[in-house]
Amino acid sequence: MEVVYASWPWYISGPAIAFVLFLLLMMGNRFGMSSNLRTLCTICGAGKNVEFFRFDWKEQKWNLIVVLGVTLGGFIASNFLSNEQIVNLDEEVVSDLLELGFADAGAAYLPEKLYSAESLLSIKTWLILIVAGLLVGFGTRYAGGCTSGHAISGLSALQFPSLLAVIGFFAGGLFMVHVLFPLIF
Repeated sequence: MEVVYASWPWYISGPAIAFVLFLLLMMGNRFGMSSNLRTLCTICGAGKNVEFFRFDWKEQKWNLIVVLGVTLGGFIASNFLSNEQIVNLDEEVVSDLLELGFADAGAAYLPEKLYSAESLLSIKTWLILIVAGLLVGFGTRYAGGCTSGHAISGLSALQFPSLLAVIGFFAGGLFMVHVLFPLIF
């Protein structure tokens, strides 16, 4: 079975991301997705109970437009601008995933074991989602931003704290994939 990339090539997507980032920086805005959750919580009234959510969310409405654009752009790219072929995975990765019980490894972007409707009925899935959500939320708040904010916006602005955060994100990702993932599955 021949497998080729379904994603856009780096020489298209990379400059597109850089162009959007350039526009945001020229307008004096910093890119990051996690700040949108804070904005949405503020819009819903969380500022009545928690000081962190007491700010003028209208100053951040441009960022909500970025989220809408990312969501709409992802939908358009996935449904209208991509072929139906799957991502190219190394044979060793496919073999490792098959050993962990991922029967569709190398045949689907989203493995059924994690993303099927049946998996949402599992207590194990809910525990993983809750713990992961808490860890991601804590890490994002502790690091002062998410991976996209630090890796794209912070590094391009040559911010040393963003470099440290990105190193931490990668170290955590490697630890998850090589140590925790096999224990969980």
